Amino acid sequence: MKKKIKIKLNGKMRAINHNSTLFNIVKKNKIPLTKVAVELNQEIVNKKKIKSIKLKNNDKIEIVHFIGGG
Repeated sequence: MKKKIKIKLNGKMRAINHNSTLFNIVKKNKIPLTKVAVELNQEIVNKKKIKSIKLKNNDKIEIVHFIGGG
């Protein structure tokens, strides 16, 4: 059995595998990295480092889509 941790993604609690990376979450949710900003525990994440960031229990992730307008 795989060990699970709890994270909060855009305000909703989720149980994920303990060895998941931030990139795994973005990919699993089919989120286009070029059109979003990713925040982990209230800090903006450098997208170049997203594959190496391992998630921990109780991490809070916010993914915000860019919207054009004027």
